[in-house]
Amino acid sequence: MKNRYDLLIVGGGMVGATIAAALGNTDLKIAVVEQQYPEPYQPGSEHDLRVSALSIASEQIFKTLGVWDGIVSRRVCPYRRMKVWESDENRASTEFVSNDIGADHLGYIVENRVIQLALLEHLSQFDNIDLICPAETVDIDYSPGCSLLRLANGRELIGKLMIAADGGGSRVRMAAGIGVHSWDYDQHALVASVVTELPQQDITWQQFTPDGPLAFLPLSGNRASLVWYNRPSEVRRLLKLDDQPFINELSKAFPERLGSIDSLLERGAFPLRRQHAQQYVKEGVALAGDAAHMINPLAGQGVNIGLLDAAVLAEVILKGHRQGVEISDLSLLQQYEQQRRGHNLMMMQVMDGFYRVFSNDLLPLKLLRNFGLGVAERVAPAKNKVMRFAMGLEGTLPALARGEKL
Repeated sequence: MKNRYDLLIVGGGMVGATIAAALGNTDLKIAVVEQQYPEPYQPGSEHDLRVSALSIASEQIFKTLGVWDGIVSRRVCPYRRMKVWESDENRASTEFVSNDIGADHLGYIVENRVIQLALLEHLSQFDNIDLICPAETVDIDYSPGCSLLRLANGRELIGKLMIAADGGGSRVRMAAGIGVHSWDYDQHALVASVVTELPQQDITWQQFTPDGPLAFLPLSGNRASLVWYNRPSEVRRLLKLDDQPFINELSKAFPERLGSIDSLLERGAFPLRRQHAQQYVKEGVALAGDAAHMINPLAGQGVNIGLLDAAVLAEVILKGHRQGVEISDLSLLQQYEQQRRGHNLMMMQVMDGFYRVFSNDLLPLKLLRNFGLGVAERVAPAKNKVMRFAMGLEGTLPALARGEKL
């Protein structure tokens, strides 16, 4: 049996579900195909390992869509300060404080599952959206304006426009014949959820060392997420340690400001990769989020630029549809690519620059780092402008991030 849709959104994670939510209550018939429904949230349960730092722009997108209450009602941790310093804290450092720009906070640390649950729950209210989950895709047949998705249960879905929101290894992207430029960084990121001596904090920080940065992300209560960037061999060694020796290594590497680490909840690691699709669109297909780009996670901007993708793509599709333009039309979809590709490429290059300047121990670059951090701390207008841009309070923003409904 073939089911026909205007849009097939492959991937119901944060980006795919946001696109669908933005197009709810329209006359577009939409299918969201997701492999597995996330585990229900239980109050008092331990935090997940996978968390994201949501910017104010991302928060505003969720508020405009009516999803934010579903996120906050579960669990979030606001942060109001962010500090960056060289390996020796006595050297130059800079601290970003929300009060300096008249804001209540810089952003929120939120578990990915909490965001996805709130979004999928929100989709259930729309008659024009079918959430097909759990669903295993066995074949994707891309054809401009009429793509077909075959599921393991024998169901076949046909859509005018297919949206790839299925991650860095996107099968939709490959089916559409879109290539990528990619390379691996010589670092892995080790992530650990821990219980700390200190109560909930309102600061995130990043300390740069020759082997890679150390990052602290506060979670609710006396929980924290620690991120340790290091050589792949060192990360593999750390992962093999038993819990207490591993905690001892964390205690030696991370600054005393964290307080003692009382226990380890969970740990994992992933390689760092930069990847960028050679194009974001073809007739009848569009890429969003990790399917279009993977960025160094140094500043936690990956999820935020993915959500901006979602907001812009939904805006372009709906505007074209209201004007009578076929939503699979290449010239319409290119408006999305024109708005997002340059911005995403700039963010990728900035993160690359940070990685190359900070992940070594060469004396000239050490001097440059200290000079840069010192200048950033002393030149308040420049520091505040950087802060506002990172938060999504400046620059060209889509309607949803400005609080405007589509």
